[in-house]
Amino acid sequence: MKVLVAMSGGVDSSVAAALLLEDGHEVVGATLKLWGGVSDSGCCSVADVDDARRVAQTLGIDHHVFNYTEEFEALVVTPFVQGHAQGTSPNPCIECNRHIKFDLLFERAQRLGFDAVATGHHARVQSRDGCPVLARGADAAKDQSYVLGYLQTEQLERLLLPIGGMNKSEVRAHAERVGLRTWDKPDSQDVCFIEASKGREVFLRSRIPLTGAELVDQATGDVVGFTEAAQLMTVGQRRGVLPGRDGHKRFVARVDIAARRVEVGRLEDVMVTSLRLNEDSLTFARDEIAVGAHLWAQWSAHGQPRAATLRHEGGWSLELAEPTRPVAAGQTVVFYSTTDPTVVEGAALVSR
Repeated sequence: MKVLVAMSGGVDSSVAAALLLEDGHEVVGATLKLWGGVSDSGCCSVADVDDARRVAQTLGIDHHVFNYTEEFEALVVTPFVQGHAQGTSPNPCIECNRHIKFDLLFERAQRLGFDAVATGHHARVQSRDGCPVLARGADAAKDQSYVLGYLQTEQLERLLLPIGGMNKSEVRAHAERVGLRTWDKPDSQDVCFIEASKGREVFLRSRIPLTGAELVDQATGDVVGFTEAAQLMTVGQRRGVLPGRDGHKRFVARVDIAARRVEVGRLEDVMVTSLRLNEDSLTFARDEIAVGAHLWAQWSAHGQPRAATLRHEGGWSLELAEPTRPVAAGQTVVFYSTTDPTVVEGAALVSR
Protein backbone atom coordinates (compact mmCIF):
# COMPACT_ATOMS: atom_id res chain seq x y z
CA MET A 1 0.00 0.00 0.00
CA LYS A 2 1.25 3.50 -0.84
CA VAL A 3 0.93 5.64 2.29
CA LEU A 4 1.48 9.36 2.85
CA VAL A 5 2.53 9.97 6.45
CA ALA A 6 1.93 13.40 7.99
CA MET A 7 5.20 13.98 9.85
CA SER A 8 5.14 16.84 12.35
CA GLY A 9 8.71 16.38 13.49
CA GLY A 10 7.63 14.69 16.73
CA VAL A 11 8.26 11.19 17.98
CA ASP A 12 4.72 9.90 17.37
CA SER A 13 4.60 10.58 13.64
CA SER A 14 8.21 9.45 13.30
CA VAL A 15 7.34 6.05 14.75
CA ALA A 16 4.15 5.89 12.68
CA ALA A 17 6.29 6.16 9.54
CA ALA A 18 8.79 3.59 10.85
CA LEU A 19 6.08 1.05 11.69
CA LEU A 20 4.44 1.34 8.28
CA LEU A 21 7.81 0.89 6.59
CA GLU A 22 8.48 -2.20 8.71
CA ASP A 23 5.10 -3.58 7.65
CA GLY A 24 6.19 -3.40 4.03
CA HIS A 25 4.26 -0.35 2.84
CA GLU A 26 5.55 2.19 0.36
CA VAL A 27 5.94 5.20 2.65
CA VAL A 28 6.41 8.89 1.86
CA GLY A 29 6.62 11.59 4.52
CA ALA A 30 4.98 15.01 4.31
CA THR A 31 5.36 17.93 6.70
CA LEU A 32 2.80 20.71 6.59
CA LYS A 33 3.99 24.30 6.72
CA LEU A 34 1.05 26.00 8.36
CA TRP A 35 2.02 29.09 10.29
CA GLY A 36 4.00 31.80 8.53
CA GLY A 37 4.60 33.92 11.62
CA VAL A 38 6.87 33.65 14.63
CA SER A 39 6.47 30.49 16.73
CA ASP A 40 8.26 29.21 19.81
CA SER A 41 5.81 26.41 20.58
CA GLY A 42 3.57 23.84 18.94
CA CYS A 43 4.66 22.00 15.81
CA CYS A 44 5.31 24.63 13.16
CA SER A 45 8.90 25.68 13.72
CA VAL A 46 11.79 25.34 11.28
CA ALA A 47 13.38 22.88 13.72
CA ASP A 48 10.31 20.63 13.51
CA VAL A 49 10.49 20.54 9.72
CA ASP A 50 14.19 19.71 9.95
CA ASP A 51 13.51 16.92 12.47
CA ALA A 52 10.91 15.39 10.16
CA ARG A 53 13.25 15.61 7.18
CA ARG A 54 16.14 13.98 9.07
CA VAL A 55 13.89 11.19 10.38
CA ALA A 56 12.83 10.53 6.78
CA GLN A 57 16.49 10.35 5.80
CA THR A 58 17.16 7.85 8.57
CA LEU A 59 14.25 5.71 7.39
CA GLY A 60 15.28 6.07 3.74
CA ILE A 61 11.96 7.51 2.58
CA ASP A 62 11.09 10.54 0.48
CA HIS A 63 10.00 13.66 2.34
CA HIS A 64 8.01 16.64 1.12
CA VAL A 65 6.90 19.94 2.64
CA PHE A 66 3.40 21.11 1.71
CA ASN A 67 2.67 24.80 2.17
CA TYR A 68 -0.79 25.51 3.58
CA THR A 69 -0.08 28.85 5.25
CA GLU A 70 -2.86 30.72 3.42
CA GLU A 71 -5.40 28.02 4.14
CA PHE A 72 -4.33 27.80 7.76
CA GLU A 73 -4.75 31.54 8.17
CA ALA A 74 -8.21 31.46 6.59
CA LEU A 75 -9.58 28.28 8.15
CA VAL A 76 -7.93 28.20 11.58
CA VAL A 77 -6.34 31.49 12.68
CA THR A 78 -9.01 33.90 11.42
CA PRO A 79 -11.93 31.95 12.96
CA PHE A 80 -9.95 31.74 16.22
CA VAL A 81 -9.56 35.52 16.31
CA GLN A 82 -13.14 36.20 15.20
CA GLY A 83 -14.47 33.81 17.81
CA HIS A 84 -12.70 35.67 20.60
CA ALA A 85 -13.92 38.98 19.19
CA GLN A 86 -17.47 37.65 19.59
CA GLY A 87 -16.90 36.27 23.09
CA THR A 88 -16.60 32.57 22.21
CA SER A 89 -13.74 30.13 22.83
CA PRO A 90 -12.87 28.18 19.66
CA ASN A 91 -10.44 25.25 19.62
CA PRO A 92 -7.88 25.84 16.84
CA CYS A 93 -6.29 22.39 17.07
CA ILE A 94 -9.59 20.69 16.27
CA GLU A 95 -10.22 23.03 13.35
CA CYS A 96 -6.70 22.40 12.04
CA ASN A 97 -7.26 18.66 12.09
CA ARG A 98 -10.71 19.02 10.58
CA HIS A 99 -9.96 21.41 7.72
CA ILE A 100 -6.25 21.02 6.99
CA LYS A 101 -4.94 17.59 7.94
CA PHE A 102 -8.07 15.55 7.23
CA ASP A 103 -9.49 17.59 4.38
CA LEU A 104 -6.88 19.36 2.29
CA LEU A 105 -4.13 16.81 2.97
CA PHE A 106 -6.49 13.91 2.20
CA GLU A 107 -7.48 15.55 -1.09
CA ARG A 108 -3.86 16.08 -2.03
CA ALA A 109 -2.90 12.52 -1.14
CA GLN A 110 -5.67 11.21 -3.36
CA ARG A 111 -4.58 13.40 -6.26
CA LEU A 112 -1.02 12.12 -5.86
CA GLY A 113 -2.16 8.51 -6.00
CA PHE A 114 -1.74 7.47 -2.36
CA ASP A 115 -3.92 4.68 -1.03
CA ALA A 116 -4.00 5.99 2.53
CA VAL A 117 -2.90 8.78 4.86
CA ALA A 118 -1.29 8.04 8.22
CA THR A 119 -0.70 10.24 11.25
CA GLY A 120 0.86 9.82 14.68
CA HIS A 121 -2.32 10.45 16.64
CA HIS A 122 -3.03 8.32 19.71
CA ALA A 123 -6.33 6.92 18.48
CA ARG A 124 -7.46 3.81 16.63
CA VAL A 125 -9.54 2.94 13.59
CA GLN A 126 -11.59 -0.15 14.32
CA SER A 127 -14.33 -2.06 12.51
CA ARG A 128 -17.93 -2.19 13.76
CA ASP A 129 -20.42 -4.14 11.65
CA GLY A 130 -18.06 -3.89 8.70
CA CYS A 131 -17.78 -0.11 9.03
CA PRO A 132 -14.68 1.78 10.25
CA VAL A 133 -15.10 3.72 13.49
CA LEU A 134 -12.80 5.99 15.44
CA ALA A 135 -11.86 4.74 18.90
CA ARG A 136 -9.75 5.95 21.80
CA GLY A 137 -6.04 5.22 21.81
CA ALA A 138 -4.62 2.53 24.08
CA ASP A 139 -2.76 5.13 26.17
CA ALA A 140 -5.54 6.89 28.09
CA ALA A 141 -3.20 9.68 29.17
CA LYS A 142 -2.35 10.51 25.54
CA ASP A 143 -5.66 9.68 23.86
CA GLN A 144 -6.38 12.09 20.97
CA SER A 145 -9.72 10.77 19.75
CA TYR A 146 -11.32 13.99 21.02
CA VAL A 147 -9.47 16.20 18.51
CA LEU A 148 -10.43 13.80 15.70
CA GLY A 149 -14.09 13.65 16.65
CA TYR A 150 -15.34 15.08 13.36
CA LEU A 151 -13.90 12.32 11.16
CA GLN A 152 -16.37 10.58 8.87
CA THR A 153 -16.53 7.06 7.45
CA GLU A 154 -15.02 8.07 4.10
CA GLN A 155 -11.98 9.54 5.88
CA LEU A 156 -11.60 6.63 8.28
CA GLU A 157 -11.58 4.23 5.34
CA ARG A 158 -8.32 5.81 4.13
CA LEU A 159 -6.74 6.59 7.50
CA LEU A 160 -4.02 4.63 9.28
CA LEU A 161 -3.11 5.32 12.93
CA PRO A 162 -0.11 3.03 13.51
CA ILE A 163 0.67 3.99 17.12
CA GLY A 164 -2.92 3.97 18.41
CA GLY A 165 -2.40 0.65 20.16
CA MET A 166 0.81 1.72 21.90
CA ASN A 167 1.48 3.73 25.03
CA LYS A 168 3.90 6.65 24.95
CA SER A 169 6.78 4.78 26.56
CA GLU A 170 6.49 2.06 23.91
CA VAL A 171 6.54 4.70 21.17
CA ARG A 172 9.69 6.31 22.56
CA ALA A 173 11.37 2.95 23.07
CA HIS A 174 10.68 1.97 19.47
CA ALA A 175 12.03 5.29 18.20
CA GLU A 176 15.22 4.85 20.20
CA ARG A 177 15.57 1.25 19.07
CA VAL A 178 15.52 2.18 15.37
CA GLY A 179 17.72 5.24 15.86
CA LEU A 180 15.26 8.11 15.33
CA ARG A 181 16.50 11.49 16.56
CA THR A 182 13.06 12.39 17.91
CA TRP A 183 12.92 9.54 20.44
CA ASP A 184 13.26 11.85 23.47
CA LYS A 185 11.75 15.01 21.98
CA PRO A 186 9.16 16.64 24.28
CA ASP A 187 5.53 16.64 23.15
CA SER A 188 4.05 19.80 21.67
CA GLN A 189 1.56 21.30 24.11
CA ASP A 190 0.66 24.77 22.92
CA VAL A 191 -1.17 26.44 20.05
CA CYS A 192 1.45 26.70 17.33
CA PHE A 193 0.70 30.27 16.23
CA ILE A 194 0.79 31.76 19.74
CA GLU A 195 4.22 32.40 21.19
CA ALA A 196 4.42 30.75 24.60
CA SER A 197 6.65 33.57 25.80
CA LYS A 198 3.95 36.17 24.99
CA GLY A 199 0.63 34.35 25.28
CA ARG A 200 -2.86 34.67 23.87
CA GLU A 201 -3.40 38.28 24.94
CA VAL A 202 -0.42 39.62 22.99
CA PHE A 203 -1.45 37.65 19.92
CA LEU A 204 -5.06 38.82 20.01
CA ARG A 205 -4.08 42.45 20.65
CA SER A 206 -2.07 42.32 17.42
CA ARG A 207 -5.23 41.31 15.53
CA ILE A 208 -8.23 42.91 17.25
CA PRO A 209 -8.91 45.61 19.84
CA LEU A 210 -9.49 44.13 23.29
CA THR A 211 -12.20 45.84 25.29
CA GLY A 212 -12.66 46.31 28.99
CA ALA A 213 -15.75 45.03 30.77
CA GLU A 214 -17.39 45.13 34.17
CA LEU A 215 -17.62 41.92 36.16
CA VAL A 216 -21.20 41.75 37.43
CA ASP A 217 -22.51 39.37 40.09
CA GLN A 218 -25.42 37.43 38.58
CA ALA A 219 -27.30 37.15 41.84
CA THR A 220 -27.07 40.74 43.07
CA GLY A 221 -26.30 42.80 39.98
CA ASP A 222 -23.37 44.37 41.85
CA VAL A 223 -20.24 45.32 39.92
CA VAL A 224 -17.57 43.21 41.59
CA GLY A 225 -14.58 43.86 39.36
CA PHE A 226 -13.23 44.90 35.98
CA THR A 227 -11.30 43.19 33.22
CA GLU A 228 -9.24 45.02 30.61
CA ALA A 229 -9.89 42.30 28.03
CA ALA A 230 -13.35 40.74 27.98
CA GLN A 231 -12.30 38.68 24.95
CA LEU A 232 -9.92 36.73 27.19
CA MET A 233 -12.63 35.73 29.66
CA THR A 234 -13.93 32.21 29.16
CA VAL A 235 -17.23 30.85 30.43
CA GLY A 236 -16.51 28.55 33.37
CA GLN A 237 -13.16 30.08 34.34
CA ARG A 238 -12.29 31.16 37.89
CA ARG A 239 -8.80 32.60 37.38
CA GLY A 240 -8.83 36.37 37.48
CA VAL A 241 -12.22 36.57 39.19
CA LEU A 242 -12.21 37.78 42.78
CA PRO A 243 -14.35 36.07 45.45
CA GLY A 244 -17.65 37.73 46.31
CA ARG A 245 -18.42 39.61 49.51
CA ASP A 246 -19.56 36.32 51.02
CA GLY A 247 -16.07 34.91 50.55
CA HIS A 248 -17.19 32.30 48.01
CA LYS A 249 -15.31 31.86 44.74
CA ARG A 250 -16.89 33.31 41.62
CA PHE A 251 -16.90 31.80 38.12
CA VAL A 252 -17.60 33.34 34.72
CA ALA A 253 -21.16 32.55 33.64
CA ARG A 254 -21.62 34.76 30.57
CA VAL A 255 -19.52 37.04 28.38
CA ASP A 256 -21.24 39.89 26.52
CA ILE A 257 -18.65 41.74 24.45
CA ALA A 258 -21.10 44.29 22.99
CA ALA A 259 -22.40 45.28 26.43
CA ARG A 260 -18.91 45.15 27.95
CA ARG A 261 -20.28 42.94 30.66
CA VAL A 262 -19.03 39.67 32.15
CA GLU A 263 -21.45 37.94 34.49
CA VAL A 264 -20.03 35.89 37.36
CA GLY A 265 -21.56 33.80 40.10
CA ARG A 266 -21.01 31.16 42.73
CA LEU A 267 -20.27 27.71 41.39
CA GLU A 268 -23.61 26.31 42.50
CA ASP A 269 -25.37 29.18 40.72
CA VAL A 270 -23.58 28.88 37.37
CA MET A 271 -23.76 25.10 37.03
CA VAL A 272 -25.68 23.88 33.99
CA THR A 273 -27.71 20.77 33.23
CA SER A 274 -27.77 21.07 29.45
CA LEU A 275 -25.66 22.31 26.57
CA ARG A 276 -27.05 23.93 23.44
CA LEU A 277 -25.46 22.65 20.24
CA ASN A 278 -24.74 24.48 17.00
CA GLU A 279 -26.90 22.66 14.45
CA ASP A 280 -24.66 23.53 11.49
CA SER A 281 -21.69 21.89 13.20
CA LEU A 282 -23.46 18.72 14.36
CA THR A 283 -21.76 15.75 12.73
CA PHE A 284 -22.51 12.06 13.14
CA ALA A 285 -19.75 9.54 12.53
CA ARG A 286 -21.99 7.03 10.79
CA ASP A 287 -25.79 6.97 10.95
CA GLU A 288 -27.55 9.90 12.58
CA ILE A 289 -27.95 9.42 16.31
CA ALA A 290 -31.60 9.19 17.33
CA VAL A 291 -33.15 11.88 19.49
CA GLY A 292 -33.24 10.55 23.04
CA ALA A 293 -30.07 8.52 22.56
CA HIS A 294 -27.82 8.17 25.60
CA LEU A 295 -24.19 9.18 25.06
CA TRP A 296 -20.95 9.93 26.82
CA ALA A 297 -20.07 13.57 26.15
CA GLN A 298 -16.57 15.06 26.43
CA TRP A 299 -15.76 18.74 25.87
CA SER A 300 -12.03 19.00 26.46
CA ALA A 301 -9.07 16.96 25.25
CA HIS A 302 -8.60 15.06 28.49
CA GLY A 303 -11.84 15.90 30.24
CA GLN A 304 -14.00 13.44 32.11
CA PRO A 305 -16.78 12.03 29.86
CA ARG A 306 -20.24 12.86 31.20
CA ALA A 307 -23.46 10.91 30.73
CA ALA A 308 -25.86 12.83 28.48
CA THR A 309 -28.99 12.48 26.35
CA LEU A 310 -29.39 14.00 22.89
CA ARG A 311 -32.47 16.24 22.64
CA HIS A 312 -34.16 18.24 19.89
CA GLU A 313 -36.67 20.67 21.30
CA GLY A 314 -36.44 23.98 19.49
CA GLY A 315 -32.87 23.07 18.58
CA TRP A 316 -30.29 20.43 19.34
CA SER A 317 -29.02 20.10 22.89
CA LEU A 318 -27.45 17.69 25.33
CA GLU A 319 -29.26 17.00 28.56
CA LEU A 320 -26.65 16.19 31.21
CA ALA A 321 -27.20 13.51 33.83
CA GLU A 322 -25.41 15.66 36.43
CA PRO A 323 -24.87 19.43 36.69
CA THR A 324 -21.52 20.69 35.45
CA ARG A 325 -19.58 23.92 35.19
CA PRO A 326 -20.72 25.95 32.16
CA VAL A 327 -19.02 25.22 28.85
CA ALA A 328 -17.98 28.10 26.63
CA ALA A 329 -19.64 28.62 23.26
CA GLY A 330 -17.28 27.59 20.49
CA GLN A 331 -15.93 24.58 22.36
CA THR A 332 -16.36 21.15 20.77
CA VAL A 333 -18.35 18.34 22.36
CA VAL A 334 -17.46 14.84 21.17
CA PHE A 335 -19.97 12.03 21.66
CA TYR A 336 -18.90 8.52 22.64
CA SER A 337 -21.01 5.36 22.56
CA THR A 338 -22.55 4.05 25.77
CA THR A 339 -22.25 0.44 24.56
CA ASP A 340 -18.53 0.95 23.87
CA PRO A 341 -17.27 4.16 25.52
CA THR A 342 -14.09 4.08 23.43
CA VAL A 343 -15.97 4.62 20.14
CA VAL A 344 -16.73 8.10 18.79
CA GLU A 345 -20.30 8.68 17.58
CA GLY A 346 -20.16 12.33 16.54
CA ALA A 347 -19.31 15.90 17.47
CA ALA A 348 -20.75 19.42 17.63
CA LEU A 349 -19.88 22.93 18.73
CA VAL A 350 -21.43 24.36 21.87
CA SER A 351 -23.76 27.22 21.02
CA ARG A 352 -24.72 30.22 23.13
